[in-house]
Amino acid sequence: MGATIPMAQATEEQFDDFMNVHFKGIYFLTQKLLPMMNDGGGIVNISSGTTRFSNPGYSLYASMKGAVEVLTRYIAKEYGSRGIRANVVAPGPVETDFNNAAIRNNPQLKGMLSNITALGRVGNPDDIGGVVAFLCTEDSKWVNGQRIEVSGGINV
Repeated sequence: MGATIPMAQATEEQFDDFMNVHFKGIYFLTQKLLPMMNDGGGIVNISSGTTRFSNPGYSLYASMKGAVEVLTRYIAKEYGSRGIRANVVAPGPVETDFNNAAIRNNPQLKGMLSNITALGRVGNPDDIGGVVAFLCTEDSKWVNGQRIEVSGGINV
């Protein structure tokens, strides 16, 4: 499923597909898992930098990721009494297979994204993984209900 669909061309079927993958699945999986989670546990959801800045063609994807961000804050509040933390990591442009490997396969796009990122490059998967791993450790025990953008400083 590619993420780039201009709003004028989006179909209801595509909307439903994005909703099912990027929000509904997360919502109901989390609902089923929360009763089984240990008190003091943590949840890390994945969002996107496109909830902070607009990227043409990403209205479906970014809207669902925005819903994940709101859901994460509600989980943090509703399950905080059990010591369960919920946070969201919002990656910027990362060189992966996402969106048909658009960044990896398009040197011009990669260069443009690198130029608008304070660190001068696009991300790699391990740039994101370290932050997710941190949120799963005891060192992050006081981090709750937060959106942590991991983007190399895109659009700052």
